[in-house]
Amino acid sequence: MCRHKSTLSALGLALIMGLPAGARADNPVRNAELSARLFEAAVDQQDPMLAIAAARLRKSVLARRVDIEPQKDGAAPEDAGYDRLMSWQDMIAFALQVAPNDPVIEKLAQDVKFAGTKGVTSGQVYSITTIRGGGTDTYPPMTYTGGQYADVYVEGAQSSADLNVFVKDAKGRLVCSDTDISAIAYCGWRPSASEGFTVVVTNKSGAATSYSLITN
Repeated sequence: MCRHKSTLSALGLALIMGLPAGARADNPVRNAELSARLFEAAVDQQDPMLAIAAARLRKSVLARRVDIEPQKDGAAPEDAGYDRLMSWQDMIAFALQVAPNDPVIEKLAQDVKFAGTKGVTSGQVYSITTIRGGGTDTYPPMTYTGGQYADVYVEGAQSSADLNVFVKDAKGRLVCSDTDISAIAYCGWRPSASEGFTVVVTNKSGAATSYSLITN
């Protein structure tokens, strides 16, 4: 097992045991990314424990949906079937599918189902749109508070998508980017002053996909 997968497995085990493992209930943006990466590993390894851990973390993502319409560089097909982030219920369903009739997995699934959440919704918002294959979405400048940590996360509906995110300051300078080959991308930075930042999302794959964008 590679080091990256081992780290995810350790994080998953820590979350199942109720340890924070770097996750914070007051940061839904970061938790959305961590839960997605855990779930990716769960699917790749067919590991129900990782899926349970991803579900536990995803349950803290309580951002509210708003409409933030980006400027598109071309027409993108509509995808009315995708209207939310992947839910913790979807992740639980995968775990139960991978390990049917496993009493341990069933118990852990029930624990997640009935567990309370300490997530918060104030400040964190998400929007959903569709981007064409090879397309670019440019969001209107969003104001972030100087001295406070800011982050942006995108999650594609298609696991085969390759989405990248770039953040630029008011002068057009790149302050953060995530360009790995994945359907998810995360950027975090600390603005030195309150100003508008432009978020750009690109789809390097050849197929269109819907995606969610979460930011604080």
